[in-house]
Amino acid sequence: MVLAKQLRGLIDAPCTLGSSHGRRNLQISPPLEASRSRKRSLATAGVAAADTSSSVSSASSLPLEPAAEISASSHPEFAAWLSDRGVDQSKITTQPVHRAGYVIDTTVAATDLREGDVILRVPEDLVVTLNSVFEDEAVAELLTTGKLSELACLTLYMMYEKKEGKKSRWYHYIKELDKQRARGQQGAKSPLLWEPGQVEEYLKGSPVQQEVRQRLQGIEKEYNELDTVWFMSGSLFNTYPYDTPTDAFSLHLFRQAFAAIQSSVVHLQGVPLSQRFAMVPLGPPLLAYSPTAKALLKYDVERKEVSLTSDRDYKAGDPILAWCGPQPNSRLLVNYGVVEDNNPYDKLMMTATIPNSDPLFKEKRAALQPAMAGLATQQSFDLKATGGLPAKLVPYLRMAHATTREQVSAAVDGIADPSRAAPLSPANEAEVLQQLAHYLSLRLSRYTTTEEEDTAAIAASRENARRGVAARLIRSEKNILNGALKEVAELVGEDVESLKKQSRLSSDIHLVKLT
Repeated sequence: MVLAKQLRGLIDAPCTLGSSHGRRNLQISPPLEASRSRKRSLATAGVAAADTSSSVSSASSLPLEPAAEISASSHPEFAAWLSDRGVDQSKITTQPVHRAGYVIDTTVAATDLREGDVILRVPEDLVVTLNSVFEDEAVAELLTTGKLSELACLTLYMMYEKKEGKKSRWYHYIKELDKQRARGQQGAKSPLLWEPGQVEEYLKGSPVQQEVRQRLQGIEKEYNELDTVWFMSGSLFNTYPYDTPTDAFSLHLFRQAFAAIQSSVVHLQGVPLSQRFAMVPLGPPLLAYSPTAKALLKYDVERKEVSLTSDRDYKAGDPILAWCGPQPNSRLLVNYGVVEDNNPYDKLMMTATIPNSDPLFKEKRAALQPAMAGLATQQSFDLKATGGLPAKLVPYLRMAHATTREQVSAAVDGIADPSRAAPLSPANEAEVLQQLAHYLSLRLSRYTTTEEEDTAAIAASRENARRGVAARLIRSEKNILNGALKEVAELVGEDVESLKKQSRLSSDIHLVKLT
């Protein structure tokens, strides 16, 4: 249960999509066909996984090329399947684009559109949710509040559906996802699917490395629980003439499929638990996600459909954008394989810890509770792309570095109301700013690429999409850290480069631990 909640927290956002299966090969190639053989590649029986979703706005996205003529769809069978089931495609369609040597589909405007137009309506029976999987909301909630997350259940379901081939009701949808190979509009996979060593090489210095390791460990634990779902919901899986999950699918395949499903799931609001994670045809990964968009895929209770209303005017051929929630670039990269250059929600976390060996630990702990409304002696702060240092960070560190009871008491007002914060003493202020400068400089020193190298890698994204998207992330993280360091330099009265040189010579021994 703890595992499921942890994974749910990592991916809990209004957007997600994709799924992939290939026993030995990540890329799934058509035609789809059923198979009972444990040795056959799931590539002929699963949802595709390769490189993940996107936000196509601003400089963060690659331009569409070539600007193909807008037609009913780049996949006529998929378009016909949607039309036969009541999906109006007069306003949006799919168009093939080139990304890092691959041709993928993206959802674009079929004609000129105006802000406020309802541009997509998908009937409820064409949306894949846990209700589709279990056909019993009680069973769905039982399983997903226990050992497995919604994504694990959806992943397992779609893997078995792909093995059904043309017999599957989702055959055409799965075939379209296979064509995508889980690639997003920037042409890169989620780091969950990168080759061994690439995460460490391309993301050196970034905390995303640790996030990827933790997510992969969580996926492996979910995999080890798959047979539990099989036996608990045998009435469903008895319809598949295949082995139990861990016999039918390797961990390697499940990881591919999980990452792909993760990049293609929409998080619907205001619906029962069993419906909140949904896969929507013409939604992601075909639909471009952007943290700066305002359009949101929503469930209409009265019409029993998922719809999308345009938040801007579009010209025919423009990629359609939808909001993916307030996600930082680290989450966008791991979930969808994309990074947004102008992401207003981008942030890096830092944690300050007052050790219990501090002679004034009890006093500080007691003072923090009423002043900080629940903040503690181990406290995390977000360094944001917009806004510089968190308002309560410096007042908190002044309290943390206090060496007398009088200083602790004096710091309380500044923590509760940063506008009233003031230095406690010259020595305390120097200690706080010196530690901050040392910490920020140390984090920056862990990156091994220069600004010029990052720019070159981004420019070469068509040749190496993974390195390009990693360089975007590294650049965004450096910008956040440099912005915070600039603010510290202003408080110290030094220029940034001088402060960096001084911090290299300063001691890392302080009353407070920063991580």
